[in-house]
Amino acid sequence: MTARLDRKRWLWPLGLLAPTLPFMAWGLVEATGLDVFWFWGPFFVFALMPALDVVAGVDLSNPREEDVPQLEADPYYQWVANLFLPIQYAGLLTSAWLLTRGGLSTTDKVGLTLTLGMVSGIAIANAHELGHKKEVVERWLAKTVLAPSGYGHFVTEHNRGHHVRVATPEDPASSRLGESFWAFWPRTVVGGFRSSWRLEKARLEREGSSPWTPRNDVLNAWALSALLAAGLVAGFGLDLLPWLLVQAVIGFSLLEVVNYLEHYGLLRQKVGDRYERTQPRHSWNANNVASNVFLYHLQRHSDHHANPMRRYQSLRHMEEAPQLPTGYAAMILLAVVPPVWRRVMDPRVVAHYGGDVTLANVHPRARDRYLRRYAAAPLAEEVAA
Repeated sequence: MTARLDRKRWLWPLGLLAPTLPFMAWGLVEATGLDVFWFWGPFFVFALMPALDVVAGVDLSNPREEDVPQLEADPYYQWVANLFLPIQYAGLLTSAWLLTRGGLSTTDKVGLTLTLGMVSGIAIANAHELGHKKEVVERWLAKTVLAPSGYGHFVTEHNRGHHVRVATPEDPASSRLGESFWAFWPRTVVGGFRSSWRLEKARLEREGSSPWTPRNDVLNAWALSALLAAGLVAGFGLDLLPWLLVQAVIGFSLLEVVNYLEHYGLLRQKVGDRYERTQPRHSWNANNVASNVFLYHLQRHSDHHANPMRRYQSLRHMEEAPQLPTGYAAMILLAVVPPVWRRVMDPRVVAHYGGDVTLANVHPRARDRYLRRYAAAPLAEEVAA
């Protein structure tokens, strides 16, 4: 019966292919003798996934509201999400062995590290799903998934920081119109670290506790990453450490480029001294089937912000939400090339606000330039272009 409630029900296990990327790379190298397949991870994410998005198309179907309790009570979906972790760690251990004892050249190691970084980045979508839940076990699973990327503080900052400040200038994870990804990256990375610490410190102070306690969710998440890295280095040698650090940076950078495109230029307006309630119009969405399967419906981001506790299988397409031209995988490629990104997305942001660029979240240093450019812009023609 549940299969009739969710058109993608039997597709969700395909998302478990993502943590197998190191195994795929190794298998392809062994099968073909071509060392280029150590770079399988970036090819899979940035070439194969966009192609699959085109082939599979979009899915605008939504579950009926009366069916949501049944969907959310079905343990099948939780098992699909939870199985990511053991496969991810098996791939991490295998990669550690290959990087230190597999006889790989430096170029091969770079390829495998990039592949491992893709897993760490996609894993953050899994952690995002688990970290929003009330169950303590799921929240610890989220921290464990985030441990290889060293980004365990994301659970605290995302839940209690980003969801409160989303689509405002105060949010380090909401990008601004005219702000390139390369300018956004240091702002969001540093801002996320600082915000998570302040939020957790304030929580513990309200409970009459010092922040220097094992109950500090930021500290225990960082400790988990440190213990993982120490264990891997103890088992495989110090030579592994630089590769672990590189894959971690790649992993959390994938998260931050997704943050960049999720709310680009969108702004909640102020009503008096407070921002309006978060609405579907404050997040960019995409309904591409392939990337949604691999990212646990992360691209149905408007419903997620409206209903953070709703599980991935129940997230809905929102008609009033602004839509990206394609799925996240291809949009990431645009985001890292600022002129191309601006050409595609800036007219869409301005059109979303009916031509009034003053309603957008504009980068302060670019404000005058955007006001001049879009004072009387032919929006329909620009979007079509």
